[in-house]
Amino acid sequence: MERVTEFLATVWSYIVNIVQLVSFWDILDMAIIAFFIYKLLTFVRKTNSASLIKGIFLLLAALWFSNVLHLSVVNYLLSRAFEMGLFMLIVVFQPEIRSILEKVGNSKLSGLFSGKQPAGNLENAILQTVLACSDMSDTRTGALIVFERSNNLDAYIKTGTIVDAAPAVELLKNIFYNKAPLHDGAVIIRGGRIAGAACMLPLSGNSNISSALGMRHRAGIGMSEKSDAVVVIVSEETGDISVATEGMLRRGLKPDTLEKLIRAELMPDDSEKKGIFKSRKSRKSAEE
Repeated sequence: MERVTEFLATVWSYIVNIVQLVSFWDILDMAIIAFFIYKLLTFVRKTNSASLIKGIFLLLAALWFSNVLHLSVVNYLLSRAFEMGLFMLIVVFQPEIRSILEKVGNSKLSGLFSGKQPAGNLENAILQTVLACSDMSDTRTGALIVFERSNNLDAYIKTGTIVDAAPAVELLKNIFYNKAPLHDGAVIIRGGRIAGAACMLPLSGNSNISSALGMRHRAGIGMSEKSDAVVVIVSEETGDISVATEGMLRRGLKPDTLEKLIRAELMPDDSEKKGIFKSRKSRKSAEE
């Protein structure tokens, strides 16, 4: 028992010494490194480049072994190959690197570490969007609705028509009516209000996107790749409702699922609340 006590006392003294040696700046330094490692792992997961990263680690291991075993020629060749490989990685991942820099450059100062929108009329905007998408899904009316978050979308709003109006079911349905002048493009919602309509969005360059998806879905995915926006898409061919975030597409959503998903992305603090669409639906059924 005494040995266990002595061992625990020794361990505790080591911990105390380490804590005393670590300063606030050391903790900040480690937090920054951890943040970048997390972002790197997220980037690897999104770009499906795990095999490439594995190859880089194997090359580093071979480089280390060649140095330990004093294989001078092999070590020299591997060193040159590694240097050229780093340059090639920059060329190969140029679109992704550019996308990351664009996100950083377009981020609002207050939203660099937060994806929240101003409260404002966001609640109403979500409700009106879900109800409109539900109706447009039934009539197979194509729609593309973008919710701006921390990344500024002024460059895309300027490509369309400035609206500056509160979202409403009939307004959204009229905008996307296939004979309306503003139907060809996206609606961008900022701070709970429609900022622009008929806006042109960047198409995704991802070659893994299903050939069954049309230009509207490619534009929605492309917008989510280049910003942190939440993009809602209604298919004109099938009436399916989809949501694109961070380059990923969730398809075949029901209206209540759509509302929950949008709330989780835009209003995470209120994501546990019962959806308004679901409440209205159940209330309507009870009245009938």
